[in-house]
Amino acid sequence: MRVTVAVAVLLAASGCTGSDAKSVAEVSWDFETRPDLHPPLIDITKTSAGEKADIDSDDEYIFFAPKDKQEKSAPMNGPVIVDTDGDPVWVHPLGDTRWAYDFRVQQYHGKPVLTWWRGNTHPYGYGEGEFVVMNQSYEEIATVTTPETHADFHELTLTPQGTALMISFPRVKHDLTEVGGPSDGYIRNCVVHEVDVDSGKEMFRWSALDHIPLTETKAELETDDEDDAESGTKEAPFDPYHFNSITQDGENGLIVSARNTHAIYRIDTTTGELDWTLGGEGSDFEMRGESQFAWQHDAHRRDDGTITLFDNEAAPPVRDQARGLRLDVDESAGVVEVDQEFLSPDGRLSDSQGNMQVLDDGRVLVGWGSEPNYSEFTADGELLYDAELEGGQSYRTYRFPWVGKPTEPPRFVLEDDTAYVSWNGATEVDSWRFLAGYDKASAEVVDTVPADGFETSAEMPDAGYIAAQALGDSGKVLATATPGSWP
Repeated sequence: MRVTVAVAVLLAASGCTGSDAKSVAEVSWDFETRPDLHPPLIDITKTSAGEKADIDSDDEYIFFAPKDKQEKSAPMNGPVIVDTDGDPVWVHPLGDTRWAYDFRVQQYHGKPVLTWWRGNTHPYGYGEGEFVVMNQSYEEIATVTTPETHADFHELTLTPQGTALMISFPRVKHDLTEVGGPSDGYIRNCVVHEVDVDSGKEMFRWSALDHIPLTETKAELETDDEDDAESGTKEAPFDPYHFNSITQDGENGLIVSARNTHAIYRIDTTTGELDWTLGGEGSDFEMRGESQFAWQHDAHRRDDGTITLFDNEAAPPVRDQARGLRLDVDESAGVVEVDQEFLSPDGRLSDSQGNMQVLDDGRVLVGWGSEPNYSEFTADGELLYDAELEGGQSYRTYRFPWVGKPTEPPRFVLEDDTAYVSWNGATEVDSWRFLAGYDKASAEVVDTVPADGFETSAEMPDAGYIAAQALGDSGKVLATATPGSWP
């Protein structure tokens, strides 16, 4: 854990690129028991309010998925859980080329599960793959995707009905003359899907191209150059909408965010029609004050009727900084105003990605997307801390309660006279009891050490039998680890 206290101004360095790329050793943890795991170090800068607030928790964790070794010096790609101090809890590397997106906790058949996307990413900001559902033992219990063109990485929302809301980006031939393109051009349409997870049956489908005029796009057709194919062609389809979130809104509605139109839409799932457009060129609302947003992500309707989102404001830049944004939406009057802003400590912009999570007690967590940071705020908008990944970036960042009960056993390593033990994903270990003796029957307690972070160690005597027992908070033995017992 790396924690800094600041009273007024906080500064966070941007991610490294190009020749500034750092080595894995500079930006990641290194464990004796798990030399295969290299989660990123996290630098946490607390404000004076954060020092006074009770933001640490024994049962809540931070969920993110570091990626991008080449440009952002990520030490690994894949889902990671850390505690509120930034210490790793569960690390799941996917290899050098596969990235994970939208890693978080959801409910599936009434039980908490982990969900995340895996698949093939494309250079124009979308992917084709599937979403994984894991139980509390980190076992894969389901996968779900969209038919034909497989699911894009931007969103999986599991519903209480056992269905999954997802997005796909099918390539479609389309006349682009009204936006300055060829008559025989191609676009990436955005399609909303609701799919039953158990059966894979599609329950609902909705196409942006059938309801949103191309002329409302803020994206521009690129011209020919030496590096990229011409936008609007079969090789590089034009992306007029770029959906990036989809959530339920009542019994018959969906809230969808379209980055490239700077707009949020409500879809009536009974009629298939748009109820309204909020923001952008086709807005049905008067956007008062500073309520207009740009290149946004992660739109949600909250219980109080407000709408929250992550307002990137780039790229290209529109305003001078990104923000978490809560909007007061008066549908009867057709007026939208800013209810709250959640701003970074250094005025950072976010070229892509990002999210805003409202926690159960009203606090807010903002993941800054292309910037390697996440921040937590009070319900009143006061910054508590800003955290920076020392390598990589994450599409979104969340905070959730979680109980992990891995089936994989703990790992025990003896180096010289020191024993090291870890249990990837276990959240219920309160302490480790180290044992030594002539054999198992004669073994006695050498030391009991509080579990503090991913890996715990103790000095050990030279003995025929040594082991470490993972103890719960009641002293119950949860698992026993011995050298060489790990598969």
